[in-house]
Amino acid sequence: MASLNLHGWLPIRIWKATGQWQVDWCWFGDSPLRQPFFREAVEQALQLPFNQAFRRQTPLSTLADWQAVSPGLAPSAFILHASRCGSTLISQMLARLDDHIVISEPAPLDTLLRSDLPDVERRAAIAGLLSAYGQRRRGMEQRLVIKLDAWNIGEWPLLQACFPDTPWLFVYRDPLEIAVSHLRRPGMHMVPGMLGACVLDDGLPFVGREDFIARRLGRLLEAGRLHCADSGGLAVNYSELPEAMAGRLASFFRLNATQGEQALAGSAQHAKQPSQMFVADGDSKRREASTLLRAHVERCARSPYEALERLRLHDLAD
Repeated sequence: MASLNLHGWLPIRIWKATGQWQVDWCWFGDSPLRQPFFREAVEQALQLPFNQAFRRQTPLSTLADWQAVSPGLAPSAFILHASRCGSTLISQMLARLDDHIVISEPAPLDTLLRSDLPDVERRAAIAGLLSAYGQRRRGMEQRLVIKLDAWNIGEWPLLQACFPDTPWLFVYRDPLEIAVSHLRRPGMHMVPGMLGACVLDDGLPFVGREDFIARRLGRLLEAGRLHCADSGGLAVNYSELPEAMAGRLASFFRLNATQGEQALAGSAQHAKQPSQMFVADGDSKRREASTLLRAHVERCARSPYEALERLRLHDLAD
């Protein structure tokens, strides 16, 4: 194990083959991760001739072995969210900071969180995976921020048990605006049968996209509210962004004044399409919402949203 050397390599896939869990690694060298999503960084790295010629696949236990040989940064913050609500804006602002490693929605973490591994083995693999992501590949990194997939709010108790001292926040938005976004271009968790079993399932039959999205969104917001109330998550509304990065989010992420200004400088660009300028779209989404969608959102998602708002405003008043 002492001879194990994975410097410059990052896990990009974890899967089970013939009863054994495997890890697929990709060479990143010292390239920073600036892309809005980890999968985009992976796609770019896989285009390198080196990665087309050489691949590394190892047993799952290699994650813990590599952590023992070369411990990476422990996570300094987790970002959980309701989807389409500004979490990518936050992660992209932080990714501008040279001393930050930001990993946005890495598929291997989702795989482990929702796997059928025994609890002890799964926790060791999660710790090893995040240690691999926290390697100081450029020598200047000081903090590791992980943004999870929206549905991982269901696995938050497991992740918090692995990292009980790591602060976390839950980003959300007016549910009608989120619902319109998913009607335009549905995320995996808003397409029946695409994601598999998760906390968003309610056992009710599918009777229409508007109803399905509203029900799932309600469960997502309620899970976020519950965990914020029970385990100290910071509730953050999209309406606070991006200015909050110079206020309470700067404090949350422990940014100094210079870092806060540097992070805010990236807020003018569209978070998911950095080549485009950001344009607020809340009004247009509300105008686009049909009467049917409004009714379903009011029935399923308005109450947990308002409960989150009460929690957030209470925190702001303290």
